[in-house]
Amino acid sequence: MSIKKNRMNLGRPHPNTQTLGELFEKYFGTGQYSASENLGLLIELVNFFRPKQPKSASVSIAPLLLFLAENPIEKRLLIAYFKTVFQQRKFSKILSDAGILQDSDFLYEVKKRLIAKILPYQPEKDTLEYILNQVFYLDTDTIWVNKIPKEELYRLFTILTFSDIYPSSKETTPLSELLNAMTLLSQRMSGRAMEYDVIKMVPEYDAYDSPFTAMEKELLRIEEQVRTNNEHWVTSENLHYKQFLILHKQCEEYVDKAFSNSQKYGISLKVNQNLLRIRQQLYRLKILVPLLVVNQEAEKKEKSLQLALKLIKYNCFKNNVGKLINDSTQLLSYEITQHTAKTGEHYITETSKEYFQMLKAAMGAGLVVGILCIFKVLLGKVETSYFGHAFLYSMNYALGFITIFLLGFALATKQPAMTAATIAKALESGMKRPNKNGEKHSSFAHLFARLFRSQFIAFVGNVFVAFPVSLLGIWLIDLAFHYNIAETKWTKLLTDISPVDSPAIFHAAIAGVFLFLSGIISGSVSNRNKHQQVYYRIQEHPFLKLTFGTEKTKRIANWIEGNWAGVISNFWFGVFMGSTASIGAFLGLDLDVRHITFVSGNLALGLFGANFQVTSGMLLWGIVGIGVIGFVNFIVSFSLSLGLAFRSRNIPFSELHFLNKAIWVYFKKRPLAFFFPIKEK
Repeated sequence: MSIKKNRMNLGRPHPNTQTLGELFEKYFGTGQYSASENLGLLIELVNFFRPKQPKSASVSIAPLLLFLAENPIEKRLLIAYFKTVFQQRKFSKILSDAGILQDSDFLYEVKKRLIAKILPYQPEKDTLEYILNQVFYLDTDTIWVNKIPKEELYRLFTILTFSDIYPSSKETTPLSELLNAMTLLSQRMSGRAMEYDVIKMVPEYDAYDSPFTAMEKELLRIEEQVRTNNEHWVTSENLHYKQFLILHKQCEEYVDKAFSNSQKYGISLKVNQNLLRIRQQLYRLKILVPLLVVNQEAEKKEKSLQLALKLIKYNCFKNNVGKLINDSTQLLSYEITQHTAKTGEHYITETSKEYFQMLKAAMGAGLVVGILCIFKVLLGKVETSYFGHAFLYSMNYALGFITIFLLGFALATKQPAMTAATIAKALESGMKRPNKNGEKHSSFAHLFARLFRSQFIAFVGNVFVAFPVSLLGIWLIDLAFHYNIAETKWTKLLTDISPVDSPAIFHAAIAGVFLFLSGIISGSVSNRNKHQQVYYRIQEHPFLKLTFGTEKTKRIANWIEGNWAGVISNFWFGVFMGSTASIGAFLGLDLDVRHITFVSGNLALGLFGANFQVTSGMLLWGIVGIGVIGFVNFIVSFSLSLGLAFRSRNIPFSELHFLNKAIWVYFKKRPLAFFFPIKEK
């Protein structure tokens, strides 16, 4: 058997296709094995069996087993070579550190792993990690190695006379490395679990001893038995092992409770990373401790092989960035969506009363936006820099959005960004409890219809008020000052709305992203304030209580708790909307934002600026543009919110197919429910 060599061998490409015999001849042609520093044979042996498609190909080392059985001299030389290469290699650091968070700073950890992918850290040459870095240097190596049949690995283990990790003499290096790693993991967990920010998350445990300290003590007792007994292992009936399992379970419950309490106390990224690190270390211990348990003689070889495979796996995945981001952001996305559920419930209408209340709230927002459109045109006439216009526009938008929020009005397209948790609950409900017809997401289809009709009536209320308010405002200014403020700008106002004469669709998508980000900011601020007990600290502030009295201070705290996150998110939404065009101009990029409510006001201003002398095509595309921009605003913000909902509940994206099917089935059955509040049968 032979394969074409196209990988690097110690920095040099292999010159030609070769067989196993030729490979062994290359290194053992003189009848001696290579020096321990020379990993060339090991690298080429791995390359020989490494498939081009590791995820799909089946792997077998049967050719090597057959070759060694038929060539006893090469087998003897290979045994001597491996003993030299692997003798006294340290590997405890792989077990205790590889793939486990090393820092509570999330961005630093991501940066460190990204750099390590490009320029890998190289340990000392007397460690097993050095060999694994040189030999199994691809993330996919652990995939194809685990595809090798276990029977073949056991045969290789026997042929090469590898000893297990349970020595009969005082030569206990592999076992000592394993024990050292487990001890280090337990000590790190005990220390991390005693930090104030972690303890604060689990007040239920204040009256009890730390389960981590107790687990560490039991592990030390197991270690003492393994090191001192003639048999360097324990059985599954060992009392300390049984107690360790109980305490390990309590530690897992401790971490789970801390995560679940984040709904009550909030959670910071640092605490999230600390808890995640403890959870990873607990899981690592859960894998390693059973390697010390031997009930039958045959298990020694099996568990020694398990350890070898785990070492390869942990070393391959130690710089995995995707899993780090996935694990670190899931809980935070959950907390953000939990807050947006509370502030976003009133954005989804169900009854006719709620439907027309939404219309009323949307009309109020349309009134404010109509005024903002006029102010923006006036601010555009100010002679200033890009930064100056960015600041003026941002303050115009921000103060307007905060006014809309505080008055209880509803800006169209804000709904999807604030309803991620409600969406997530409907998704979970569909996956757990399909309806009587077996449809998984019928509840989600109903929710989508309610959200869509809420969005529809918000569009109507915003557009049909912003247009006349803008028109009335510019007419009154012209009447009072004999000055048409849009006379020189009407062409741009109308052209920017057209989806065929401008990148309005792209600009509308940017606005959709900002709408989504405003929801993220709102949830993030609320979660942070809850974790830092901001509202309680205000309520009990001695100076405020002395100045305003206890009851008024409490009302101040309650107002901030109910409104502060919304004020901040709307402020930043205004900054995003107001500064994008200036940033685009500074960078030489065509960046801007288009929101359905504002473009309806701009349409009125453009028509008045042109004295209503516009072509029918320009007017038609302006009207069409309003609908297109509104749809893009909605679909982008909704898609991002849906992605956040999937992320927060760890729902696979394959469910999208079933969601689309459920929505289509419900639309065919009740199309009017997507626009009007029709009672369910």
